[in-house]
Amino acid sequence: MEIRELQDALAAFARERDWGPFHTPKNLAMALTGEVGELVEIFQWLTPEESAAVMADPERATAVRHELADVFAYLLMLADTLDVDLAAALTDKMVSNARKYPA
Repeated sequence: MEIRELQDALAAFARERDWGPFHTPKNLAMALTGEVGELVEIFQWLTPEESAAVMADPERATAVRHELADVFAYLLMLADTLDVDLAAALTDKMVSNARKYPA
């Protein structure tokens, strides 16, 4: 699926549940932060070696995939709500970073 298709699917899911009034930029940014926290929690007390091997543990791998999906979903919804083209924003940021941090 393309980014726009994912955003449309998420918007339809929210519409079907009447969640629109709750999907303000503030609430979506806060929810995104919460989900990032849940992702960080998986890695919190792991050594660097354990964190590099986290996907070898089926339970942890599932948890990582779920939290990454939650983070991605909220990021997509926030970008959609603010009418930000994420692909263009990332491309612009990469160009900016290349100028700021030359090789």
